[in-house]
Amino acid sequence: MLSILIPTYNYKIYTLVSELHNQCEDAGIEFEIIVFEDGGLQYFKENIKIKSFKNASHTHSNENIGRTQARFFLSYLSKYNWLLFLDADVLPTNSNFIKNYLEHINNSNQVVIGGCKYKIESKTEGTILRYKYGFEREDVTAIERNKNPYCYILSGNLLIQKEVFIQNNFPKETKYYGMDIYFASKLMSNNIKVLHIENPIYHLGLERNEVFFEKCLQAVKSRKETLINEPEIEKINSLLKYYKKIKRLKLKGLTSLLFKLFEKKLRLMILSKNPNLFYLDVYRLGYICTLK
Repeated sequence: MLSILIPTYNYKIYTLVSELHNQCEDAGIEFEIIVFEDGGLQYFKENIKIKSFKNASHTHSNENIGRTQARFFLSYLSKYNWLLFLDADVLPTNSNFIKNYLEHINNSNQVVIGGCKYKIESKTEGTILRYKYGFEREDVTAIERNKNPYCYILSGNLLIQKEVFIQNNFPKETKYYGMDIYFASKLMSNNIKVLHIENPIYHLGLERNEVFFEKCLQAVKSRKETLINEPEIEKINSLLKYYKKIKRLKLKGLTSLLFKLFEKKLRLMILSKNPNLFYLDVYRLGYICTLK
């Protein structure tokens, strides 16, 4: 009935798998939990202990292939028609997490997204940028998410029909970061119904400020390379929306010049003790104008 698929890289997943296993047993369903160790070795010996759970398995790769391809690999290993993708660094916010998803497994739903939340105690000086981004941009109610459902695709807490996932996931081998927006654009262009519900996870593994900032820039590159020509992409991604507007007004050169002049100052404000996400948006817009 349900395949729970978890890619992980140097992160402990025993507590998450234990919670999911108990909830599935309580729900009385046919299920499997598959963990894919994506090249990491730091917690390998601890993570393989999940094999002690009924219907749980652990597989690994000798090299890091990235989350996009790891999820693809997991989908082909799965044996059930419904897939529940979860990131390794999450934990359900409630004991009815699995049952809440089961209520929405039917022929009228193809993609169901539960959302995410952030604990205030996760906020530290070293992770404040990731925390603020998550709290302000991702911690959104289902009512708000359903108003523009393709804008809030979160692959770290995603219930989806197997065939729909395989048909819409990024088809090429890549380690691109931030590919949820590509997945969202394919769902939109193929008219796949997306339903958002209140069934969140806590995102626990917050990257340090500098790491998250660099990942944001990686995501800008991936969007420029893979999405710039996708039809109606501006409906679900504001960065590409404003980039296309700048190009249309023939202001790309000027924007690039201004970015180079103020890049260092913007970076300092973004990596400050009290970052403002507006500066991150401005930085990304200037940065994309400098990319060939």
